[in-house]
Amino acid sequence: MIRARHPLPFVAVALGSALAFGAPLATPLAAQERGVATASRTAQAPALLVADDVTITDGSVLTATGNVEAMYEGQRLKAQSITYDRDADTLTITGPLMLDDGQYTTVLADSGELSRDLRDGILTGARVVMDDQLQLAANQISRSEGRYSQLYKAAVTSCRVCKEGDAPLWQIRARRVIHDAETRQLFLDGAQFHVGNVPIAYFPRLRLPDPTVERLTGFLTPTLYNSTLLGTGVKIPYFIRIGDDKDLTLTPFLTDETRTLEFRYRQEFRTGGIEFEGAFSDDDVRRGERRAYLNGRGVFALPQDYVLQFDIEAVSDDAYLLEYGYDSKDRLDSEISVERVRRDEWRRAALTYFHTLRSGEDSSTLPTSVANLDYEKRFFPARMGGELRFAAQAHGHYRTSDLRTDGPDFDRFADGRDVVRLTASADWLRSWTVMNGLRTTFQTGVDVDHIGVQGAAVNTRSDYTDATPRAALTLRYPMAKTTAGGTVHLIEPVVQLGWVGGSTPNIAVDQATRNEFDEGNLLSLSRFSAADRRERGLSAAYGLNWTRFAPGGLRSTLTLGQVVRDKAQLETDGSNSFSLSSGLQGSTSDLLIAGQINTQNGLTFTARSLFDEVFDTTKAEARASWSNAALDLGATYIWLPRDPQELRPGTVSEWAFDASYRLSRHWTGSAEWRYDVASDESVNAGVGVTYTNECVDVTLSASRRFTSSTILEPSTDISLTVGLRGFSARAEDKSYVRECKK
Repeated sequence: MIRARHPLPFVAVALGSALAFGAPLATPLAAQERGVATASRTAQAPALLVADDVTITDGSVLTATGNVEAMYEGQRLKAQSITYDRDADTLTITGPLMLDDGQYTTVLADSGELSRDLRDGILTGARVVMDDQLQLAANQISRSEGRYSQLYKAAVTSCRVCKEGDAPLWQIRARRVIHDAETRQLFLDGAQFHVGNVPIAYFPRLRLPDPTVERLTGFLTPTLYNSTLLGTGVKIPYFIRIGDDKDLTLTPFLTDETRTLEFRYRQEFRTGGIEFEGAFSDDDVRRGERRAYLNGRGVFALPQDYVLQFDIEAVSDDAYLLEYGYDSKDRLDSEISVERVRRDEWRRAALTYFHTLRSGEDSSTLPTSVANLDYEKRFFPARMGGELRFAAQAHGHYRTSDLRTDGPDFDRFADGRDVVRLTASADWLRSWTVMNGLRTTFQTGVDVDHIGVQGAAVNTRSDYTDATPRAALTLRYPMAKTTAGGTVHLIEPVVQLGWVGGSTPNIAVDQATRNEFDEGNLLSLSRFSAADRRERGLSAAYGLNWTRFAPGGLRSTLTLGQVVRDKAQLETDGSNSFSLSSGLQGSTSDLLIAGQINTQNGLTFTARSLFDEVFDTTKAEARASWSNAALDLGATYIWLPRDPQELRPGTVSEWAFDASYRLSRHWTGSAEWRYDVASDESVNAGVGVTYTNECVDVTLSASRRFTSSTILEPSTDISLTVGLRGFSARAEDKSYVRECKK
């Protein structure tokens, strides 16, 4: 709305101003509501001036006062008054004024003098705010070419300042600061880094990215590090932007015990990307040895929906990853694969290489080189109904050992054997609903297997070919009930009757060595983890699923299940095909009980256990977690009995805890602990605390590894990381920003 005493004369003045300054005849509709004057260098790029009052003196000086706004090429200037001198082609501005470049920079100043296009000039008593994060204050700002802003006697900070005269938590004071809007960089001369009002460091020259830069060559946040094993030192990462599609980060890690260079290389391609990371070390832990590791991964989209993936894991010695805290894996696997997944088809080819880091385990007697070809396809024939499934697999693995005898791994087969397995299968499934909701599914099929063994043990076969027919009938009867309070109960009893032909071959078992009994395979005809072993004979599986939905969001589930067979699954020498802890030994399996509870406030509890005929626990695991806006808390317990067949000489009983809690607006604490109940000792523990506000991140953490072996010894690590916020991409979480007291 026009705030003028005489609207008609005001409009006449505005129109006269527009004509006098050569403005286009067509004006925006907004100009009809307030006094408007426009001027332009070209008809395609008009400048717009809006104010409560506009006057012209001497035919060449335009003065606009009261809620003045000037706009040009996306820039917006607000001030109390603006005077435009056409002869000098300058704008004299009386503040307080605000200049917004239309992208990410806002300038606040007391007064200024700018060119008509707002690209050049001088502002006094100015403050620059970049991307609502970084602030630059100066006595004077000089703008040039719309690209460079030069600040004199400037202070730079991303900390919030609540009172006039109060020092921010940190700031960089400089004799001169130049901001290049095109490269989005800050160049500082004579820079002093202050904590509060105390100078900490001096830099004759300093270059920093502005907050909108995501990738720029330069140093990243350093970390102070102390370890009882590796000594005291510092990590100083240096990021190198090679191009828009690739970068390299080099991190010297120097202590009194090690000289290490860490690296990470990343590159994006049109159809995918790669990433490699690793380190080279010369330390006093292993004098005279050069130590290193390499991890790499990549994924690429290929024609016809195929996806190529690879990962590489290599290390110079068994203890390097754990001693330096790079990884806790005790078996490395490197793999390259090509895969295609469609609605009714799956294809995959993969080559995998394994290397063990476990003490007392020899990679030469493990299947180190493994090849797999997999294919699955399903059809829905209209005439016969139901679903047809076809699958094929080719598998082979190679050991570098040529031993014809068995070592201490309890598998009774030669440790130098190499295996090739070919498998093809066909299945037909069809389901009906009968008898008021009884869901019936019939399945029949056949598997054809060929296994060849190079270097088989003396008492086992070197090749085997067989066809295995099978059939199963599954009955489900889902029932639902809703109580008066709105709680929904779903109960589903289920029974499966099955038969699998054939007999157990006297041939090496390499893949089906770790077998689990859980909700996922209760209704499976074979619960072996791979096809080099199959369950044989008649069987029946029965169970019950119960789910409860409460109106308040509480959800709970419970599953009970058991398997009964006409005979136990035995090897040709009379030993059990299933291990003791699998829960599947004998003609009757252990009883499976599994459940989960989810509450509306983020609490989740999951448990699974197997019970034998006298209801003693044979295997158990449980996980409880609680997650909300301030808390992430988790606890896991696992219990496994002694089982030589699974290479477990003693009972495993462990607790693991992990927690993160936001103690206050700016403080977050974290902790983790892993405790071995069986040996009554801690495995590892860690604690950390982080302070975060709008301008700084400070993290202090400590961890302890208690375990020791022939290649490892206990160690304690402490690290301190301090990061300045504001010189990076925008932080979306504003909950850490400090509030000023009124």
